[in-house]
Amino acid sequence: MLDRIKPIATCAMLMGALGTAPVYAQDTASEDAPTADTVVATVDGTEITLGHMLILRAGLPQQFQQVPADVLFPGILDQLIQQTLLADAYEGELPRRSALALENERRALIASEEMAAIAETAVSDEAIQTYFDENYGNAEPATEYNAAHILVETEEEAQALAEEARGDTDFAALAEEHSTGPSGPSGGALGWFSEGMMVEPFQEAVEGMEAGAISDPVQTQFGWHVIKLIETRTQDAPELEQVRDEIVEALRQQAIEERVTELQESGEIDREAGDALDPAVLNQLDLLEE
Repeated sequence: MLDRIKPIATCAMLMGALGTAPVYAQDTASEDAPTADTVVATVDGTEITLGHMLILRAGLPQQFQQVPADVLFPGILDQLIQQTLLADAYEGELPRRSALALENERRALIASEEMAAIAETAVSDEAIQTYFDENYGNAEPATEYNAAHILVETEEEAQALAEEARGDTDFAALAEEHSTGPSGPSGGALGWFSEGMMVEPFQEAVEGMEAGAISDPVQTQFGWHVIKLIETRTQDAPELEQVRDEIVEALRQQAIEERVTELQESGEIDREAGDALDPAVLNQLDLLEE
């Protein structure tokens, strides 16, 4: 069973350890500064280090994030000792599900280290400035739109609602009552959006409207829309510091994608066997028990 690979048992073990572990304050003033290699316990000759504790601490669920260190420390140490005892006591061959999980975890950790190394070298002040100049430097001020809509299934429904909305009926009330879209409960409000954020027929209709206007029915793959353009505004091109974080992330992602492409082109990859399988095989979790 896949769920036997789980952190649920780990968390339960830790919660049990926290419930019985003593709370104490440590005085380390007279000791050498600890490092990740500092041995905190030995179990039948197997060393448990502070590094092991730190890794476990970093991976704990959110509910443990606010637990004081003096409470968490003995609980984590107890858990690692108990896990070591249980692991050493295990006899026989490791089940396939666990062996495969270890292989996947090792692969993922090493890959993440490689991605981190690639990302670190991808960002420089020069690269940031070049990216900004190419993508933002010559950008024209963009028009942004604040609109609401009512989504229904048929053109006839949309036409009737458009006529009603042009009368004295409140548009938001109509959306709340009739719209089948997720924005219906909030009066059809879509908030601010710019070119390219909406499907093409919807975007074209909005761009041809005046503020306050109600559209004729507009068809998209989602159904028929009645649109109300609330207002527009002009968004000037951003300053470098406003988009620095976005540029840094884009440069990192771009570098990783380029490296993956490079590796794919130079590597010998044969995935025919996998591509020939019925994707439904992913649901056959019982194969892990064979």
